[in-house]
Amino acid sequence: MENQVLTPHVYWAQRHRELYLRVELSDVQNPAISITENVLHFKAQGHGAKGDNVYEFHLEFLDLVKPEPVYKLTQRQVNITVQKKVSQWWERLTKQEKRPLFLAPDFDRWLDESDAEMELRAKEEERLNKLRLESQGSPETLISLKKGYLFMYNLVQFLGFSWIFVNMTVRFFILGKESFYDTFHTVADMMYFCQMLAAVESINAAIGVTKTPVIPSLSQLLGRNFILFIVFGTVEEMQSKAVVFFVFYIWSTVEIFRYPFYMLSCIDMDWKVLTWLRYTVWIPLYPMGCLAEAVSVIQSIPIFNETGRFSFTLPYPVKIKVRFSFFLQIYLILLFLGLYVNFRHLYKQRRRRFGQKKKKIH
Repeated sequence: MENQVLTPHVYWAQRHRELYLRVELSDVQNPAISITENVLHFKAQGHGAKGDNVYEFHLEFLDLVKPEPVYKLTQRQVNITVQKKVSQWWERLTKQEKRPLFLAPDFDRWLDESDAEMELRAKEEERLNKLRLESQGSPETLISLKKGYLFMYNLVQFLGFSWIFVNMTVRFFILGKESFYDTFHTVADMMYFCQMLAAVESINAAIGVTKTPVIPSLSQLLGRNFILFIVFGTVEEMQSKAVVFFVFYIWSTVEIFRYPFYMLSCIDMDWKVLTWLRYTVWIPLYPMGCLAEAVSVIQSIPIFNETGRFSFTLPYPVKIKVRFSFFLQIYLILLFLGLYVNFRHLYKQRRRRFGQKKKKIH
């Protein structure tokens, strides 16, 4: 009696350049797998859902593929990789709109288009970095130097912000609310140092030393330094206000978790508690910090109007006086736009780190 011909369960996923098919058949030997006229043909003897039988299926792809499939046999399944002719994202696998009953998404390999693009960029960046390192010298030496440099940078920043945090905390417990009003004169020098040094992070991102996106890094650097050097640094009346305490305290709280996390990453260590804190404390602290910075800007507007500092008059024939407070009001808008940029960037990082619930895909 001839074996009955049946259809196996097939699971699929994609990247921009490749298609992945996983055929649920065990104990398969010498399967017949080919692509003709953009149709994948599969036939093999194996053990599937209906026992030991001959299983086969045919799939006509949505778009053109290369006619040389590559497959790998394991004890439990057959893995097939098909190269797309054009690197692009497909809305579905098959030319027919209705999904075949035996076909389902492979959630173990499934990525959304945006995540796949990030993976593709990461691989391309890794390839380019590898080529760059090969042309410059020994990869191991350069990587060690890079890790050492980043470790020392993060260590210095961690020590600086820890000093600010501990100093402010101790003074608050000793002096109470009185410590609010001389925060600037107590810790400003160290804050100046840390924030000037933070420019290194944007430079690292711009030249490819780190994978941090340039825009979120630069927006945080410019925003903080505007508050520190312009709003606080040039207006003596602002230096004795309580809002300085809250701005500095929130900044330092964020950084005493961020920098040690980066330090441990440089030596390939992962402390789960610290990792969770690094990707979680920003959720309440970033909006609070943004609010504190906004309050400081609002409080400084009357002072800038009264003193006329940084205000100027346009040349003849316009002769209109432009108050610096006008730019402060624009900055308030940019401040909340910057919060959105950083919040979105950090949310994506957190989602990649801790994963997300898989969506049901039709």
